Amino acid sequence: MLDIKLIRENPEKVQELLNRRSEEDYALQPILELDSKQRELETSRSQLSARSNEIGKSIGQKIRSGSDPKGAEIGALKAEGNEIKSKLSELEPQEKELKAQIDNLLLQLPNLPDESTPIGKDERENVELRRWGDEYLPQNGKILPHWDIGEKLGIFEFGRAVKVAQSRFVSLVGAGAALERALINFMLDRQIAAGYLEVMPPILINSNSLTGTGQLPKFAEESFKCQDDDLWLIPTAEVPVTNFYREEILDASLLPIYHCAYTPCFRREAGSYGKDTRGLIRLHQFNKVELVKIVHPDTSEAEHQSLVQNAEEILQALKLPYRIIELCTGDLGFGAAKCYDIEVWLPSSETYREISSCSNCKDFQARRADIRFKEAGKKGTQYVHTLNGSGLAVGRTMAAILENYQQPDGTVKIPEALQPYLKREIL
Repeated sequence: MLDIKLIRENPEKVQELLNRRSEEDYALQPILELDSKQRELETSRSQLSARSNEIGKSIGQKIRSGSDPKGAEIGALKAEGNEIKSKLSELEPQEKELKAQIDNLLLQLPNLPDESTPIGKDERENVELRRWGDEYLPQNGKILPHWDIGEKLGIFEFGRAVKVAQSRFVSLVGAGAALERALINFMLDRQIAAGYLEVMPPILINSNSLTGTGQLPKFAEESFKCQDDDLWLIPTAEVPVTNFYREEILDASLLPIYHCAYTPCFRREAGSYGKDTRGLIRLHQFNKVELVKIVHPDTSEAEHQSLVQNAEEILQALKLPYRIIELCTGDLGFGAAKCYDIEVWLPSSETYREISSCSNCKDFQARRADIRFKEAGKKGTQYVHTLNGSGLAVGRTMAAILENYQQPDGTVKIPEALQPYLKREIL
């Protein structure tokens, strides 16, 4: 959520930054008008409350000085006090309603892009920063797409998964299930060694949690909701893990907080009709190891760089070629101020595909979820900065292994770093 004070004091700058994101009209004027009305009501209410307190003290003083409690003077003060109470009872719900309207409009606004984020309209204007692993690019000629080699090896069951669920689901069988499990354990072990504390959060979450990290109210159609409860299937572990600290004031000495979490993730993939209909790239259910950081604002930029490095190190250990992309303003996610995508090489299609998106949300999620910290010896509290990224998407990592480690005879070598987990060298 954006700071209403920032919008109030510098609306032109806020509007300029919002306009960098896309051509969508993010109108600030309705917010400013409601904010002005709300502050006027707040001023009136404060003045009336002050006068009410003044009357109460005056009545007490006059009675102690000998005035008749039932006399005209005291009666007039009491009448004024009752009139003020009546006005306050009208103003308070009006002010509350205006505040709710303001908050609802603020919840619709995306985060402001960082000043250093490249300006662009869409993904075509993202900036490639670097590549890694060209020496590991496969030289085997024609590479089968991962869904074909997976079915040939008998480790994928798409047809039966559709039968028990619907399209965009897969069942992993035998060595496929073992490979998925091995990748999860490998990723968790690496991130724990890097300093992350593992958590296993609920995969059903309430609406407040989705609101706190920015998925609600704007993106309700992207998630699966339980019919009879205020519970949703998580789209990513970022949501429950960040919301662990919702409505808390943390001691500054606890920062930074690093968490890693394996969870299944669930997304409707609304608007993706016809895209990646085969394989493991765009499923309704997939496994992911997520990295979440809750940090002091002064360190968030450095923490963002190290978050990317933590995700990169998984691909480096598996010797999978990848590149780093800095997202332009028009391709930023709703909650991100700055974002780097890590894209792994898929040789069957001769392209890089996203395998991790590492975002610095600054104080955007912290304001929505009310996560603050207090420093010793300082007055007041500050909002934390939150960061998140995949470390990594497990199914897409499997797809990359099946293609990059594919052999001419149709087998697939297991990356050396993964062999102790899978206890085999070839599929």
